[in-house]
Amino acid sequence: MLDRNVVKEFLEAALRERRIKIPNGISKMSLTETFCQFTEDDYYEWIKDNFKTFFDHGTPDWNWIRERISHYSKI
Repeated sequence: MLDRNVVKEFLEAALRERRIKIPNGISKMSLTETFCQFTEDDYYEWIKDNFKTFFDHGTPDWNWIRERISHYSKI
């Protein structure tokens, strides 16, 4: 789901900015992949929570949803 190259570049910049060095024995590739999986797991939970809220826990308010569609269609 996440672009591994983009995340790798982000991690390199963020670590450099904070002067954090990756210890020996941890490759940039494995760090990037693990960080991506960690983030994707959290992202999936966030999407599930938002789904529940958006669809009002199984009783969707279609008028409210229409309003949201209208609002975001104008952007």
